[in-house]
Amino acid sequence: MATPSEKSPQMEQFLETFMGRTTAILLDYCTMCRKPATDFRDELSRKEYTISGLCMRCQDEVFTDE
Repeated sequence: MATPSEKSPQMEQFLETFMGRTTAILLDYCTMCRKPATDFRDELSRKEYTISGLCMRCQDEVFTDE
C-alpha cells in the first residue's frame, strides 16, 4: 500500500474533494482511470504515484513528449 506525499492542508482538501487522491492512493488505484495502480516501471514512477495518484499507464499518457 502506498502512502500519499505530504501537501499543504488546502491542497490535500482540493485533491481529495475533486480527485479522491488520498483515498485512491491508500487503496492502490489510479485517480484518473480508476484502475488498480500496483505495477510501476521504476522507483521514480512509484514516487510520482504518491504525488499525483496516477498509475503507470496514465503517467505515460500525461507525461509524454509530443
